Amino acid sequence: MAKSIRQIRREVPNEQEEQAQAMNEILKELAENKEAVLAFIQTAKELHELKVFETTNSLLKQSDEVGAIAIQQINQPAVHNMIKSGFGLFKFLGALQPSQLQTILDGVTLGLKRMSETGEKGEKQSIWRLRKRLTSPATRAALTTMIDFVEGMGEVFLRNRRNSK
Repeated sequence: MAKSIRQIRREVPNEQEEQAQAMNEILKELAENKEAVLAFIQTAKELHELKVFETTNSLLKQSDEVGAIAIQQINQPAVHNMIKSGFGLFKFLGALQPSQLQTILDGVTLGLKRMSETGEKGEKQSIWRLRKRLTSPATRAALTTMIDFVEGMGEVFLRNRRNSK
């Protein structure tokens, strides 16, 4: 019959063996990911040439002073207004339907294009020519849209004026 095992002996690798095994694992991963490692090294080299690392190190060494300056800049009223305006802009854009916004932007783009063409030509418009252009369906649609826009702005201005009193 077989003899029973009474003592289990664990092999604990020494420090040199652990380091050798760690080096082998690192080299294996480097070999398997050669392209990624080379791309990373190239990126790091370009960042070093742009002095990004030096700048970052300087900022980290002076982080208390940089943080204080940043807080001072953020606490200025102009920055507060900019942040509030940014939120207002996002709220405004969120209220618009994408198709509405696209129509408005397309109209503005075409209007600016035609305006610049007219400016480049330098043609003077006679009163009769302007009168004739007012009968154009496109001009009438634009004028109607602008009048609706101005009326809407006026309503909001009057409402805000009444609410502030």
